[in-house]
Amino acid sequence: MNKKKKGRGSCVRGKHPIPSMKALSLEPMRRMFLTAVCALLGVASASAQSRPQLDAGFHKMYELKFAEARAEFSAFENDHPGDPLGEAALAASYLYEEFDRKGVFTSKFFLDDKKLLGGVEGPVDDASSKSFLDANRRAREMAKQRLKSNPRDPDGLLVLTMANGMEADYDALIAKRQLASLHLIKEADGDAANLLAVVPGAQDAYVALGAANYIIGCLPAYKRAFLWFGGIHGDRLRGMNQLQQAALHGHYLQPFAKVLLALAALREKQPELARSLFEDLHREFPDNPVFTSELANAEQAAHPH
Repeated sequence: MNKKKKGRGSCVRGKHPIPSMKALSLEPMRRMFLTAVCALLGVASASAQSRPQLDAGFHKMYELKFAEARAEFSAFENDHPGDPLGEAALAASYLYEEFDRKGVFTSKFFLDDKKLLGGVEGPVDDASSKSFLDANRRAREMAKQRLKSNPRDPDGLLVLTMANGMEADYDALIAKRQLASLHLIKEADGDAANLLAVVPGAQDAYVALGAANYIIGCLPAYKRAFLWFGGIHGDRLRGMNQLQQAALHGHYLQPFAKVLLALAALREKQPELARSLFEDLHREFPDNPVFTSELANAEQAAHPH
């Protein structure tokens, strides 16, 4: 475990511990964003439709079986050619695969301030990036087309939120284009608010937003002060709250939220929370070696010998 560093403003790990899952759910700040609602798709999906091919594809994705996942997503698109969720799912699979390749879902990455705040090491994989950006662009265009005829279309709002949020995370962590990422975060924030006003249970909308808010909240104080003038209000606690909502009530992106929340918990000196989340992930996806390894790391941090 890295030692606590001085001079990092609110980003100092362990200086302001994040509450437990139970305490987080009662955090008043959450109500400012959720307004009157209580909780990316609710209990089932944004439009409450059953999409077994997408369920199967996302399960394969979290098992790191990306080719099989994309086969399911492509089959869904063939059966539902006008549904933008198919392209959004494809984009998610390419982004998740690149994050896995670069070790983003590991404590080694997440506990290293230089990597978390500066992006992955090494050059961008042009082929992988093109696959992600092309699928994400198609998803965004399809979503906007649906919203032209119905501005309150749940799937259109959901996909727009996902597309902008995923691209913001891509810009921040893979392409290392911080300013572009911040612009997309603002758009995704507004998209999520619109979505939750229509479908209060669409908690997958919080995954990318939660990650972005947490990472921005970990920046040194002088950088965060500069961003405030541009209307970017990153906040670690808000990010943790958003990730927690998706971890508890999300659907397709629920495991994604659990991974990010667990890694953030390790940064915040809450190894028991991280251990519980990785235990859930390992139980659901026993063939994923990253979850197995990170569970061992969290157990070691929770009960050091």
